[in-house]
Amino acid sequence: MGFLNKILKKDNGNKKKSNNTLEEDIHLASDWVVKALNSSGYKADYSLESMKEIDRFFDEQSGETGLLSKNRGTILFSLASYIGETAIKLYGGEWITDDSDPQGEINISVKLRNGRVNCDKELFATEGGVTECHAVFLRP
Repeated sequence: MGFLNKILKKDNGNKKKSNNTLEEDIHLASDWVVKALNSSGYKADYSLESMKEIDRFFDEQSGETGLLSKNRGTILFSLASYIGETAIKLYGGEWITDDSDPQGEINISVKLRNGRVNCDKELFATEGGVTECHAVFLRP
């Protein structure tokens, strides 16, 4: 996927080639979104409480001039990475990825010790042109 190609400045106007695995990109995206959210007035600290901040981000940034109006795919991937990393930190688990899948970024999931939180096509809902992925955190 080369996540960093999409968020970092390019050298001499050319994108750098990335050899990252999807899981490496997930970790980079999660770290990036923590910094971006915290610098924008949201509290991102991998806590269950921080999920309210993600919800607030969507409420405040989904409009025509909001942050989600540009680079939507990269930002959504980063937010999904953060949500998955939060679930893993809180409940234990691991990422399930497939680097050979051309739609690997869409088909990522988190396998928790007591089950699985998926973010796949069946969980996507489109409302007013905005695609959202809904996930539910359950206490173990």
